[in-house]
Amino acid sequence: MKKIVFITLIMTNLTALAQNTMSPELLWKLGRVSSLGISNDNKNIIYKVDYPSVEENKSNSKFYSLPINGGTPIEVENTKELLKDKNISPDGKYIIYNEEVKIDKVHGKDFYPELEKSNVQVYNGLDYRHWDKWNEGKFNHVFFKENKEGAVGIDILKDETFDSPQKPFGGDEDYIWSPDSKSILYVCKKKAGTAYATSTNTDIYEYHLETGKTTNRTEGNLGYDTNPAFSPTGNLTWLQMKRDGYEADKNDIIVSYKGTTINLTANWDGTVENFIWSKDGKKVYFVAPVDGTLQLFKVDFPGLTKKLPQVVQLTNGNFDVVNIVGFYGDDIIVNRTDMNHASEIFSYNLKKKTWFQLSNVNTETYNSLALSKTEKRYVTTTDGKKMLVWVILPPNFDASKKYPTLLYCQGGPQSPLTQFYSFRWNFQLMAAQGYIVVAPNRRGMQGHGVEWNEQISKDWGGQVMDDYLSAIDDVTKESYVDKTRLGCIGASYGGYSVFYLAGIHNNRFKTFIAHDGVFNTQSMFGTTEEVFFNQWEFGGAYWEKDNAVAQKMYTKFNPANQVEKWNKPILIIQGGNDFRVPIGQGQEAFQAAQLRGIKSRFLYFPEENHWVLKPQNAMVWQREFFKWLKETLDESQNGDKTS
Repeated sequence: MKKIVFITLIMTNLTALAQNTMSPELLWKLGRVSSLGISNDNKNIIYKVDYPSVEENKSNSKFYSLPINGGTPIEVENTKELLKDKNISPDGKYIIYNEEVKIDKVHGKDFYPELEKSNVQVYNGLDYRHWDKWNEGKFNHVFFKENKEGAVGIDILKDETFDSPQKPFGGDEDYIWSPDSKSILYVCKKKAGTAYATSTNTDIYEYHLETGKTTNRTEGNLGYDTNPAFSPTGNLTWLQMKRDGYEADKNDIIVSYKGTTINLTANWDGTVENFIWSKDGKKVYFVAPVDGTLQLFKVDFPGLTKKLPQVVQLTNGNFDVVNIVGFYGDDIIVNRTDMNHASEIFSYNLKKKTWFQLSNVNTETYNSLALSKTEKRYVTTTDGKKMLVWVILPPNFDASKKYPTLLYCQGGPQSPLTQFYSFRWNFQLMAAQGYIVVAPNRRGMQGHGVEWNEQISKDWGGQVMDDYLSAIDDVTKESYVDKTRLGCIGASYGGYSVFYLAGIHNNRFKTFIAHDGVFNTQSMFGTTEEVFFNQWEFGGAYWEKDNAVAQKMYTKFNPANQVEKWNKPILIIQGGNDFRVPIGQGQEAFQAAQLRGIKSRFLYFPEENHWVLKPQNAMVWQREFFKWLKETLDESQNGDKTS
């Protein structure tokens, strides 16, 4: 009898443990896994885990070595001897690196040294600020030097006012050695000032060590050329977008081979995220969005045959293959996520088509939680197309109950809405607080063909808004959705969507949350730093009165012109160092809501950019986010206007 009671108590405790759900505090204790590569002896995977500390308001990193067949990881202090250093030339003689160098005069004291206490900045062109930093006349440059103590570096972009690595996100992936160690290849947009801000034309340049001369390897292409790599047989390979100014163009894999270039993905209706060559140089494996996920693909290298190879999808499932780490026998090593799990390291057997989880940084935590359920739903749009909609249901979902429901509006506007795991817009966390989340793959989402992706450009307030409403209207047909408690949330273009839907929703929603959203398309064009984006997406400038496409974006599709129809509470979140969607966008929206007497709140992060990166700020974000939903969805409505 005692044994039965004891077992019952254990089962009761295990059941109780399994009913825990995700919280903001727990989310910000999870380890964040980054794969660094496979060890030189091909026996271990080397990876980093960032552990956020809310108390210290920073993240602490640890490095690990994990047996490539699975097993117990070992913490390591120094990864330098474990991994091949791509920045050391193949012959071992040289090393490449990058440093920021001061070239242009910008500050008052640069022009007038005697006025050293002045804090004036002088600019003669655009690109005076980018992402979250002001241009101080400093540029990233690539250097090389002999691989020995005390060697002096040589700047291969000496005196040039261009960046390599590219700002704001470029790193040492922007430069590589040639296989013969005789040249350095690097990514650079060789434009400055206003020309830089209005173009996406990066190229891949080759600097020859012996002559000191530089040649442009991609001169004929006007869009992005990025991610240079050499195949095992010595063929330069890179990712390419064709059109200048279009940052979300189709990304293709290009190979330079015997004096010609081969587009391996030209006949494939998709866009590439990242790639890696097989060890024998006969195949390219890559990651790409498809049907609301990121999956693994391959394409054979055809040589000079005229027939282009067929792209083959290798994996399928409700998860994201985030990036490819490398190979081990018949296994390909990747990072993988889904809406319930942060990134971990997996192996996928290419012959058996089986998965094996290698790292388990957060497995114990997830095993103690009741997880949300994600469902794929296909909705017919107003123009008769089939649209994928992710529906995320709360843990321990009970279809006999009614749940408040959130329409999630993705940013971009052209980015895939997949099985990603965000530490801010976290669907698992939202569902754990009792909300159903509806996440439509509306127009502009990658992974549904190039045409679907491009339909949003110059039509921000058109078909895509019908897509949003079709998604929420379809899901609200379910008996478990409380139609009286619908919310609309999103950031960036998703924030624009929130502002726009607030004026056209016909009382569907009870509350709105917009983070760093575009509120006024005209002032956005006048203050954002990457001008090429708005020129492409809006179809031109607001002063082009004869440009019907552009004028539609500045009038009919301008959320600022819909404010008289706002009638529900709205939370507006803004980063002070966000130069992509500058602070005025949030200020204008909040001021309009307040002056119209609408219940509203302005959540301002002075030192954050387009994201929220500091742990304590992130915790405030989460608490204010759910506090607002509780106030406006779960409790009585105060301060809203009804029409």
